[in-house]
Amino acid sequence: MVQPLHRTEPQLDCFAGPFAPDPGLEDLLKRSSALLVEWLGESADHDPRPALTLEADVAPAREGQDLDSLFTGLRGVMAGAYRPNHPGALAHLDPPALSVSIAADLIAAGLNNNLLAQELSPSLSRLERRLCHWLSSRVGLGPNSGGVPASGGSLSNLMALVCARQAAELAADPSAVVLTGSAAHVSLNKAATVMGLPPDGLQCLQTDADGRLQPEVVARAIQQLRSAGRKPFALVAVAGTTVQGSVDPLIDLAALCRREQLWLHVDGAIGAVCALVDSQRWRVDGIEHADSITLNPQKVLGVSKPSSVLLMRNVELLQTSFATGLPYMESGDGPQGGDLGLQGTRSAEVLKLWLSLQRLGLDGIERILDQAFHRAEYLRSLLTAPQLQLLPGDLHLLAIGLQPHLADRAQLWRDHTHGLLHQQGFWLSRPDLDGRPLLKAVLGNPFTNEDHLEHLAGIINRSAGEVS
Repeated sequence: MVQPLHRTEPQLDCFAGPFAPDPGLEDLLKRSSALLVEWLGESADHDPRPALTLEADVAPAREGQDLDSLFTGLRGVMAGAYRPNHPGALAHLDPPALSVSIAADLIAAGLNNNLLAQELSPSLSRLERRLCHWLSSRVGLGPNSGGVPASGGSLSNLMALVCARQAAELAADPSAVVLTGSAAHVSLNKAATVMGLPPDGLQCLQTDADGRLQPEVVARAIQQLRSAGRKPFALVAVAGTTVQGSVDPLIDLAALCRREQLWLHVDGAIGAVCALVDSQRWRVDGIEHADSITLNPQKVLGVSKPSSVLLMRNVELLQTSFATGLPYMESGDGPQGGDLGLQGTRSAEVLKLWLSLQRLGLDGIERILDQAFHRAEYLRSLLTAPQLQLLPGDLHLLAIGLQPHLADRAQLWRDHTHGLLHQQGFWLSRPDLDGRPLLKAVLGNPFTNEDHLEHLAGIINRSAGEVS
């Protein structure tokens, strides 16, 4: 005989009850919020880089821990976390999260809805479709456009190339080729592997001295490939390379793709947000001619991770490429979320993007971008040591190296200067570009002011001046 369940079962203490507001959840959220607010508010007293801490226990004990023990362990883990709101956190494309985005993540977790199917989350599913349509229309993809959120730019890029190959009717053709520039993101290599392309199915072409892919290089590659019996079907242009922040000449590449009947995907994980506001659209001119775009609001705008969106000129191609049918779900008034991409189960993360955009407004987006570009330009103007060479770029990234004639000292200088900056509370990254050691500053942190930049530049200038 099956024993009845009772409302007083001990394990129910771990869930918020449906009969009245749950005081246990309220207390837990208050303690959690207080801990997070405290951690964020003390960031300037710590290094921006993650601290080394003891590893937490991962195996659960027989009996569950009380909240005091849980929070003790949680504090230890948080102590070893990267602090994105530290003014010296300038190493990566990871700005502090918008406060409303943090709150939206909390609400989404509590709702625990699944955007797999409209039956499970009708209002959120409609909100997601409408928001993706607004984003794609705003960047200029037209009335039939739309998109789908993804767990990151890597997945957005992969889904775009799957759609491109499907549209070209080359799904099982080993002669299919994707073209891109040598400065493209490594996620394209992963995409080629997952798609089963041959080892030379992704061809990375040489960029110019400014890190941009030129149309004549692409045109020659297309001709050579077709002469060899290969079938190039897509070009991936970049609106913001990872090291320099360079933007490919999108207008000319789009014209070439139309002429050669290639799909144009723009990996705009870094720079595509510029197309959302009129004053910065010029930085990504031509992006409106793309067939698909990767846009990551997490990179500059501060929408908490993950926040990536794949935008499509023809949104129906998502369903054509990925739909399998969901016979165990009721049909809705539009395509099911699980038929619009690789992901099935998806949380209500659309809430944080929607609330963040509503909170900022177009003026707020513009201010965030304006300030990021101003910081980059100001830092560039301050780095005046003659031993330095500042690589060109189009966005809010600044790659810093030594002059070419000092190449034999570049590695030692870069690592030494990185250490000096760390001592003063600045964290820059240390990429290598074509074998060249560089420092990279990402100027999207809203808490970095001109005084910080002047201090930072002074350290770099003095260190460069010591290179004889």
